[in-house]
Amino acid sequence: MAARRETGLGEWTGWRSPFMALVVMTIAGEIAFATWWTLAKNFAVNAIGFTGAQVGIQESIREIPGFLAFLVVYVLLAMREQTLALAALGLLGLGVAVTGWFPTAWGFYLTTFVMSVGFHYFQTMNQSLQLQWLPKARAPRLLGRLVAAAAVAQLAAYGLILITWKTLDLSFATVFAVAGTLTLGLAIFVWVAWPSFRADTPQHKQLILRRRYWLYYLLTFMGGARRQIFTVFASLLMVTRFGYEVQDIAALFLINCLFHMVLAPKVGAAIMRFGERRALIFEYAGLIAVFTAYAFVSNPILAAGLYVTDHAFFALAFAINTYFQKIAEPADIAPTSGVSFTINHVAAVGIPVLFGLIWLWSPKIVFLAGAGMAVISLLLAFLVPRDPCAGQETTFSRLDLSGIQPQAAE
Repeated sequence: MAARRETGLGEWTGWRSPFMALVVMTIAGEIAFATWWTLAKNFAVNAIGFTGAQVGIQESIREIPGFLAFLVVYVLLAMREQTLALAALGLLGLGVAVTGWFPTAWGFYLTTFVMSVGFHYFQTMNQSLQLQWLPKARAPRLLGRLVAAAAVAQLAAYGLILITWKTLDLSFATVFAVAGTLTLGLAIFVWVAWPSFRADTPQHKQLILRRRYWLYYLLTFMGGARRQIFTVFASLLMVTRFGYEVQDIAALFLINCLFHMVLAPKVGAAIMRFGERRALIFEYAGLIAVFTAYAFVSNPILAAGLYVTDHAFFALAFAINTYFQKIAEPADIAPTSGVSFTINHVAAVGIPVLFGLIWLWSPKIVFLAGAGMAVISLLLAFLVPRDPCAGQETTFSRLDLSGIQPQAAE
């Protein structure tokens, strides 16, 4: 119990520092989710017999908890953010652990929902804690290191699946159970080994919507919309059109992890040097080309290259979070993290079902729509100031701090 005493952020260094707590929690979350993500499509298609439309339904169910992430602000009335993050992490592990025990459509829908509640609430709180615990001056570099840590966890998960899936003749149930249990165990370890850190600024405990955050909201919305094209349909393309099996998908994810391990810290340093505006412009311009190429690719090797390139661009995505950290009132971070996850998932709830039906008619249209989303995101990125701050949220803003006062909502 002594380890759970409340303490300031600067009172602990070394392996029990706030940053290291974020590292371990991030690794724990990735172990479960990376394993689930690697196996999910093959489990759905090969073990249950899902069609593209059923995959779309399942993915929409997975996104519902993200859509409801704004409710996290009310949960915070009953528990601290750090406590909620660990509870959600444990639920993520539990949901993944039992997935293989229910190889039916309704069973997969149910375990997907449980896993997703844990995943999205953990991600919401993890993002909030990152922006509160990491200093603004070093946040891009430290976030890059967290992305690299996540990549290490993913690398371990994908690598073990790639090596052992056929050699040990593993079942879906076994792999899901091992990964989920490990995540649950790490959540308990963080609870026991780290103190409860007290943030410098108390967070608002009500919903926060501010007009001056409108560009952040729009970037988040478009990010959620176009991300579904990658997360749902790019991997479905690899399985259904090119016949990629579990070990093949794991190999692609393995390459993605290697890219992130090497690139993420460099990306963080580049964002510190060149700014969020240039990083986002580069990301969206690249995604336009990638999604357009998806629509016409017919070679499995080229498709794999596009898949890896697509995933590599996501290393730049945390520039949206550091942009928000620079323009936000400190007390807005926790409630806005919940709101941003909801905004991110507004389109994500509907797109898998709608585009799953379109997929049955023409997969090409799905990817061309993704390219269109990337175009809109690119236009929005040009509105990000070169040096964002409170009062200078967009290129249209005039620096005027007189109106920046704490308030419940606008």
